[in-house]
Amino acid sequence: QVELVESGGGLVQAGGSLRLSCKASRMITSVFNPNTVAWYRQAPGKQREVVASLTGLRSTSYTDSVKGRFTISRDNSRKTWYLEMVSLKPEDTGVYYCNLEQAGKWGQGIQVTVTS
Repeated sequence: QVELVESGGGLVQAGGSLRLSCKASRMITSVFNPNTVAWYRQAPGKQREVVASLTGLRSTSYTDSVKGRFTISRDNSRKTWYLEMVSLKPEDTGVYYCNLEQAGKWGQGIQVTVTS
């Protein structure tokens, strides 16, 4: 059974940075590599929204509110992808979920809290 394990969340002041990681376990590289990887977040009282996605090594997409501040990347050899977040704002607060699209897998969610 494929499992996605997230790490790197936490509490940070506005203007700070965090790096989220998500590792896919029990998945062979040839199955992992073609997947689009993504990060979603769910703020309190709001629906889950896609924050960033990456297909292949270069085809990225970001929601408007994070453009220029967040960067998604992946390391296929480690079956891991990342979300580098800088200049964080209080409105970035929420539970962040990693997603492996074609496999239909989700991480357990990790809390990111940005204080003003």
